[in-house]
Amino acid sequence: MALRLVMMGTGGFALPTFNSLLESDHRVAGLFTQPERTGRGHHHHANPLKDDAIEHGIPVFQPDRVNAPEALADLRALNADVFVVAAYGQILSDALLSIPRLGAINVHASLLPKYRGAAPIQYAVLNGESVTGVTIFRIEPKLDSGPILAMAKTPIGPSETAGELEERLAVMSVGLVRSVLHDMEAGTARGTVQDAAQATRAPRIRKEFGLIDWSKTAAEIDWHVRAMQPWPTAYTYLARTGDQPLRLIVLEVQSADRSSPGAQPGTILDTMGGRIIVQTGSGSLEVVRLRPEGKKTMAADEFLRGHAIRPGMRFESRQLQG
Repeated sequence: MALRLVMMGTGGFALPTFNSLLESDHRVAGLFTQPERTGRGHHHHANPLKDDAIEHGIPVFQPDRVNAPEALADLRALNADVFVVAAYGQILSDALLSIPRLGAINVHASLLPKYRGAAPIQYAVLNGESVTGVTIFRIEPKLDSGPILAMAKTPIGPSETAGELEERLAVMSVGLVRSVLHDMEAGTARGTVQDAAQATRAPRIRKEFGLIDWSKTAAEIDWHVRAMQPWPTAYTYLARTGDQPLRLIVLEVQSADRSSPGAQPGTILDTMGGRIIVQTGSGSLEVVRLRPEGKKTMAADEFLRGHAIRPGMRFESRQLQG
């Protein structure tokens, strides 16, 4: 017998799972997704889950507080067997988790118990992991700690950004969720208890995390640049004598074969041949693509044609005052 489901999710990571459930034999009784935020500090983003739910005639709920009595009443009225949660963005209370007949499952973008929290993909890239994956687990009150029902692994590409990895993991989630729901329907789903001693945290990324620390190694800065995409993006400040410091978003770097151990981290070593070679705390990097604040993205050679950059100038790991 098909299951009656409520999907709880927001953003691109949840979309493939949601669309797969809409096309399955299960019935999606409702979508809970984050409300649109307006005002200072918030930017309007399209909500593809909401759009697809409306197109399929699925009721959409967007409570500010999903654990509020009125939201819990809406959830109870949907009479779901299972809640399927993917990047929803709100903590679920004991009262909420007790509502579905067979419980709630979460689609999490890491190999639990590693990287519990809001930003597992970014931290996997940031820490130079070579492998990551998707975990489906039963939700318990403690953050990302419930029994594991299914897991799939994948290598992280040597130049893959967090955004690109998220797209791949989102697609990987589809088959896992369907398999777990099949087992739950059949009564054969069995969970493996997580080893809490192996748990690591992946707290929410903040905008200021994008600032590049040039004292780190060349490899660590490469990981950082890739981890900060698509948001908040990695950035630095170019110190310019007699002019305002220039804020630069750095979108792509690669290992360089030149280094000057006596140079301060962030020092530009060479600009010949349209290349920008920068000293790091260990080794050097070539800045391949960047975006001056308020301008378009450009390759290093295009940037050099429009700016008087010379060896000895520095990228700073702190905000400079003009």
